[in-house]
Amino acid sequence: MNDFLAILANNSTLLAMWGAIALHWLIAIPQDIHPLNLWQRMAIMLASRVNKPSDNRHQRLLSGLLTWLLMWLTVLIMLIACKQLVWVDALFDLTLLWFALGWKNISQLSQQLIKAYSTENKTLCRQLLSTTLNRQTESLSLLGLGKASAETQLLGYGRQVIGVLFWYGLAGGIGALMYRLAVCLARVWSPSREQYAFFGYPAIRILAVLDIVPLRLFALLIALGQNGKTALRSLWQQGESWQLPGPGWLLVATGNKLSLSLGGPAMYGERKLERPRLGGKIAPAALHLAQIEQVAKSRIIIWLVLQSSLIILFQGAF
Repeated sequence: MNDFLAILANNSTLLAMWGAIALHWLIAIPQDIHPLNLWQRMAIMLASRVNKPSDNRHQRLLSGLLTWLLMWLTVLIMLIACKQLVWVDALFDLTLLWFALGWKNISQLSQQLIKAYSTENKTLCRQLLSTTLNRQTESLSLLGLGKASAETQLLGYGRQVIGVLFWYGLAGGIGALMYRLAVCLARVWSPSREQYAFFGYPAIRILAVLDIVPLRLFALLIALGQNGKTALRSLWQQGESWQLPGPGWLLVATGNKLSLSLGGPAMYGERKLERPRLGGKIAPAALHLAQIEQVAKSRIIIWLVLQSSLIILFQGAF
């Protein structure tokens, strides 16, 4: 234990990472008052002024890209400028990573979904999912709620924990927060919403690029262990069929590892989107949601150990 504390004290990057994780679990920012909610509201307000239904497809794509760059680059420039003024870089990185992490929030949501689904409380499941999904939840059957809950768990842990930690490792606290801001923009401007059908394409494509490495690495971690060969083999067979390459691998690896049926048609407003069917043949139940929770958390711990080791080795090499 003393050796670990000594390593933390001598490595500001590692100290900031573990400090942010500890602070996040001790004082997690509630979802409804999180600064990212203000960011999302600003994005919606700005889009309402520049995203005009009367514009053609090319104009709306260009508007979406320029608006994304305006919001994202403005924050990036401000953070880079602020970093030049801070006295303690580790404290600056710790604070930004604390803002970016969503581990405790997605864990609490996951536990609530498991509890509600175990009692077949469809009303509560729909209510919980409506706060995180862009798709329609009011008409979801028990089977649809199970699939939606499993997908919410996986993408929540993938983007709010693994993706944030990955970009922290590459670009510090600024990288972690900027990735999380990209996730928020892709969510509020999702092309699945009719008003953002073209305007939101740049946001979702940029996020797909940012996602592809961390989510695929997370998928490989999940695939390891029991049913690992089946899960790994399925990545090459089904992984590329999903709309987005990162989430696709994550759903395929988990679905085949646990023999769960994921994906399939989904309602977005009045539109029915035909999504590929991934994984096995078993409809997700409360037991499977609990298994996903357990597998995801164990793989996050492995990820933290590996990332901590790489940070130590990287600092030692330089």
